[in-house]
Amino acid sequence: MSVKKRIFGTDGVRGIANKEPMTAEMALRLGRAIAYVFKKQSHRHRIVVGKDTRLSGYMLESALMAGICSMGVDALMVGPLPTPGIAFITTSMRADAGVVISASHNPYQDNGIKFFSRDGFKLPDEMELAIESFIFDNEDPTHRPTAREVGKAYRLDDAIGRYIVFAKHSFPDELTLEGLTIAVDCANGAAYKVAPAVFEELGARVVKIGVEPNGENINLNCGPLHTEGLKKAVLDSEADVGFAIDGDGDRCIMIDEKGNEVDGDHIMAMIAIAMLKEGTLKKNTLVSTIMSNSALEECIEAHGGKVVRTGVGDRYVVEEMLKNGYNLGGEQSGHIISFDHTTTGDGIITALQALKMIVEAGRPVSELAKVLTPYPQVLVNVVVKEKRPVEEMPVLSAALKRVSVKLGKEGRAFIRYSGTESLARITIEGKDKIEIEGMAGELEQLLKKEVG
Repeated sequence: MSVKKRIFGTDGVRGIANKEPMTAEMALRLGRAIAYVFKKQSHRHRIVVGKDTRLSGYMLESALMAGICSMGVDALMVGPLPTPGIAFITTSMRADAGVVISASHNPYQDNGIKFFSRDGFKLPDEMELAIESFIFDNEDPTHRPTAREVGKAYRLDDAIGRYIVFAKHSFPDELTLEGLTIAVDCANGAAYKVAPAVFEELGARVVKIGVEPNGENINLNCGPLHTEGLKKAVLDSEADVGFAIDGDGDRCIMIDEKGNEVDGDHIMAMIAIAMLKEGTLKKNTLVSTIMSNSALEECIEAHGGKVVRTGVGDRYVVEEMLKNGYNLGGEQSGHIISFDHTTTGDGIITALQALKMIVEAGRPVSELAKVLTPYPQVLVNVVVKEKRPVEEMPVLSAALKRVSVKLGKEGRAFIRYSGTESLARITIEGKDKIEIEGMAGELEQLLKKEVG
């Protein structure tokens, strides 16, 4: 982009709650800005506001709604609801926009604010820049309606029920989950009520963990990044499958009946192959990011399809899908988008698509997951004090190039910065795990020396 964003990252605005930019003051200004940007027509405007279970959500929710109402726009509160649920409610209610207060998989002291347009998609760069421009450049005291023109705040009491019905409709009417035992870890986050309800209403016996949020335990030793508890629950209950859903409910990974992790690459492969057989995968193409294992491409190609890669982040996957008419894409982390059912990543709907295959195949998850045998991959996170471009660090850049040359066509290596945290991520893939671990260690030390 030619213009550098000032507060927006790859997934909205994010940071430590009550510190810039994630303060109540900034939330109020963001509320005013989103109301201003979407207040283009003469009808009475409405913006949906939802959140996850973080303690700071109360503070930011109140400030956001105050900002929205101050612009003469009504705010519809839905309370804790998965990110995709808020996107659905936004489109279902014909609202002008939706706002999600969440920091996804981050610890509870962090929070974030991200936006959806009325069609259920995250905002493009130009709209985020327009919001920043209103906040930092064009704030005008005349944008303050008075008397009956001030907005109102309403609570949408049946939002959870609406979303449960919506999610269930993504599962074939002729199928049932009766006879299956499903373990689900909701990360003490936004899906803690809706995910178990969806599976239970479809007939499954559900073993629930991570469903007791207290404002501070979201993602704490649970969810997709900490699957030990879910693995134990699967084995102890002899469950057929387990699903770990993250704090804002937009992604999930699986645990097979033997307690093994099944990541987003495996899930995408399983779903894409099934769609290729059905003839429902548009243009026979799956969209994934550069983080996905090279084996995913080989797997899909072996079944008559192809993989198109994008930069890291679900927004780039969605952009590619919209641009070229694809209907399935996602990330290795379990953020999977199916345009046949929704406009954004949805952990519950992803789980239901996997359950459709399990029911139809009548085979255990461990067997279904064998469609993909990933190459060894090493991922190293390095805390950084600045996000200096790798090409501006000659020693590190030369080492990365040397590693890439040595791997040749049998592997790949790259370094990227997180768009939501102060982290640099080193990824190396190759056939020899010991070799690539050594390579990653070398790059890690150089990176720490430069910007750690």
